[in-house]
Amino acid sequence: MSGHSKWHNIQARKGKSDAARGKIFTKIGREIAVCVKAGGPDPNTNSKLRDIIAKAKQNNMPSDNIERSIKKASGELSGINYEAITYEGYGVGGSAVIVECLTDNKNRTAGDVRHAFDKHGGSLGSSNCVSYLFNRKGIVLVADVKDVDALMMDSLDAGAVDVVEDEDVVQVITEPNEHTKMQDALEKNGYNVVSSSTELVPDNYVDLNDDQLAKFNRMVDALEDLDDVQEVYHNVNM
Repeated sequence: MSGHSKWHNIQARKGKSDAARGKIFTKIGREIAVCVKAGGPDPNTNSKLRDIIAKAKQNNMPSDNIERSIKKASGELSGINYEAITYEGYGVGGSAVIVECLTDNKNRTAGDVRHAFDKHGGSLGSSNCVSYLFNRKGIVLVADVKDVDALMMDSLDAGAVDVVEDEDVVQVITEPNEHTKMQDALEKNGYNVVSSSTELVPDNYVDLNDDQLAKFNRMVDALEDLDDVQEVYHNVNM
């Protein structure tokens, strides 16, 4: 999983300016709204909501913002209805990109996403044009690991698919619906879990030259800056 480091994304988000942080809070608020409407406002019975609340706290989102987003979605406050939509396309060098969005205006979002692709040498493709290159998996990040071998044994005993060292953390990979269960098991064993979520992981990665990589990164940045974009997945080896 060297290509698309979840830990790198989390650290980058934490280091962004206040204006960028406001965009992150907006994106997470939309995720909360959709999640609450689908599974209810109680994180004890809505495991996906629990994951998003944890993500919000990792990004230093104030508790008041979290509670307000939950209340809006549950009908206690007036809110906007968002629709999930996914776009697929190609970046420079034949790279594959998947963009997950939450929007209240599909026409606006489609235009913005297409513009970001076109401006940076990419092209928006048809549905399912690259999704076959990815698989959805659970990713649990564990920090401050003193004994990787012990973590690996504990993770495999709890049902992990794989365990991979990644910079300052260890990624425990699970089946897509097992990451919350894995988080609980590892925390009970005293491990410091910093993130637990599902994401799209490519089967293989592609290498780009320096110029291509710079252009590709500009495209990803442009996509992630869009308010409607929640996640950008790709198969570029970073």
